[in-house]
Amino acid sequence: MTIQVNQEAIDFTLKDQFKEDVKLSDLKGKKVILSWHPLAYTSVCTDQMRSLERNYERIQEKGETVVIGLSVDPFPAKAKWADILDLKDLKIVSDFFPYAEVTKAYGLFNEENGASKRANVIIDEEGKVKWVKVYGGSELPDIEEVIDNL
Repeated sequence: MTIQVNQEAIDFTLKDQFKEDVKLSDLKGKKVILSWHPLAYTSVCTDQMRSLERNYERIQEKGETVVIGLSVDPFPAKAKWADILDLKDLKIVSDFFPYAEVTKAYGLFNEENGASKRANVIIDEEGKVKWVKVYGGSELPDIEEVIDNL
């Protein structure tokens, strides 16, 4: 079951593209966008992360917000992809080992294709889920809707 609004966000620690630990509970006091994309190096996933990066300053206008892109791709692939896309403001993390543990905990693992679903989860400053939206596999999330829900 997909995580629900008003539920406590499930804590995790994953490495970002800079090999730094990203621990969700350390981000209390800030808003967090968890943006799941099925697989790096695919067109819609690339557009999804670029849209978040391009709109990073607009996102910050809604209050200090950490934006995290997640998928089950292995760390080396995620780090290289983030570098190729020149993603500087987003944290791009790998939920590869143990395989998809965080994605499964949030109810966003797609058993059919062995990857995550495409989804956005907004967490408020207290660590509660404020908004959740799961998208069709090839549907690009509307950045305006994401920003409006901050």
